[in-house]
Amino acid sequence: MGILEERFDPNIVTTTVDAFLDWARKSSLWPMGFGLACCAIEMMATSMSRYDLDRFGASVFRSSPRQSDLLIVSGTVTLKMASRVKRLYDQMAEPRYVISMGSCANTGGPYWEHGYHVLKGVDRIIPVDVYIAGCPPRPEALIDGVLQLQKKIAQQRVVRKAV
Repeated sequence: MGILEERFDPNIVTTTVDAFLDWARKSSLWPMGFGLACCAIEMMATSMSRYDLDRFGASVFRSSPRQSDLLIVSGTVTLKMASRVKRLYDQMAEPRYVISMGSCANTGGPYWEHGYHVLKGVDRIIPVDVYIAGCPPRPEALIDGVLQLQKKIAQQRVVRKAV
C-alpha cells in the first residue's frame, strides 16, 4: 500500500477509497434472473444450498430492474420477448452487466437455423459481458461465469482521477 503499511498494528487494514469501492461493487452483485426455458432451472439451482451462489456475493435475485445490476438471460429469447429484454436492460441503473446463459441465449440454440421466431443471440439487442455455453449449462458453469464477471469488474474503476 505504501508509506502507512508498516506503521500500524497488524489487525488494521489501510486502503484507498477507490480500491474499497471497486471491491464492494465486485463483491455485491444484485442479479435479476430472466429465465425463459430450461436454463432457468439450472439458474435457480445455483442459488440453492448445494451450490450456494451467496458465497460469491450474488445470490439475492431481484424481481425489479431498478434494484439489480446484473441481468442473467437464460433460455430461448423469442422475437416478441426481445423488446421486453431490451426494456428491462434500459431500466437498470449504471453500472449494469449481462450474462448470457445457455446456447439459446447465446446463439438461438437448436432453433438458430430454422426458427423464424427466435432471436439469434441476445447480444443483438443488448451488450453481453459474459457468455456461458451449454444446453443447459450446469450450475458450476454459472458460478464460473459470475467469477469471470467479477474479474472483469475488478479491472474497472469507479472513481476516475481528475485531469
